[in-house]
Amino acid sequence: MNPFEKIFNYQVMSRLHETGTLAVTSHERTWLKAMLEHPASGQAFTPETLEKLQSMLEGDLALDMKEGFEEKAKSKDQQVYHPLLRPLRRIMLRKSGILMNHRIRDGRIFEEQPGFPFKLEYSMVKREWYLIWYHLQYRALMNTKLQHIVELAEQPVSGEEATAVEADINRMLESRKESAVIEVVRRYNSELSRILYAFSCFEKQIGYDEAADSYTIRLTFLGDESEYILSKLRFLGMRVRVVEGDKLKRRMRESAAKALSRYGVTEEQQVVL
Repeated sequence: MNPFEKIFNYQVMSRLHETGTLAVTSHERTWLKAMLEHPASGQAFTPETLEKLQSMLEGDLALDMKEGFEEKAKSKDQQVYHPLLRPLRRIMLRKSGILMNHRIRDGRIFEEQPGFPFKLEYSMVKREWYLIWYHLQYRALMNTKLQHIVELAEQPVSGEEATAVEADINRMLESRKESAVIEVVRRYNSELSRILYAFSCFEKQIGYDEAADSYTIRLTFLGDESEYILSKLRFLGMRVRVVEGDKLKRRMRESAAKALSRYGVTEEQQVVL
C-alpha cells in the first residue's frame, strides 16, 4: 500500500469514528448472526436491542455451527455473561451509588455495604467478572467477584459527592502506579509488533535510539498487575530485557533461579550462565 492510500484510509476511518459509525465486514456480520442464535443472547441484550440487531442482519446468512465444528470434551466452563453486568453498567452511567450484600471467602456475608461502582473487569485467567468499587463508609477501594454479590440495589448520590469520590479513586489509583522500562533485544526488532501486542492492555510509551538501533517500552501499570507482566516477559524470553524496574528485575532473577535449580544448576553455574 502506497502512502497516499494510507492517508486516504486514515481519513475515511477518522470520519467514520467522528460520526460514531462502525465498519463491519461480511464475515463479522455472519458471526454476529450466529451468536445471536445462542440462548445466552437473550440475557446479554435487551429485547429492543436484540430485535434491532436481528432485523439489521435479516438478509445475511448465518454460520452453521452444527456442521464443520466439533467441540472436544472439557471441564465445565462458567458463563462469560453475568446477570449483574447490565444493571451495574447502567448504575455507573448514571454515576449512582450502590447498597449491596456480598460474601467473602470464608462464607460470611456483609450486609448493606454502601459503595460507588467504579469499573467492571474480566479475568481471562480465572474467567470471572470483578467489580471495583469504592466503600463509602471506610473510604477504601474494594474488589469483589460478581458471583459473590448476593443482593444489589441502586443508592442515589449527589453530583458533588460523586465528583469527590471519583477524585479520591483516581488519587488512590495514581498512588498505586508503577513503571518499568523494557528493552527489545536488537536482533528481535523485526518482532516488535508481536512484543507490543503482548503489552497491548497497558499504558506505554515507545522509544527508539537510532544510533543503537534499539527500541524501549516504558510501561505504566498498577502494582497488583506486576505478576501478569512477569508472565508476559517469561513468554517473550530472550526477545526482551528489563532495564528499569527493580521489582521486576528481582522477580525475574528469582523465577530464573528456581527454574534452573530444578535441573540441578548450582548458584556458581548460574552466575556463569
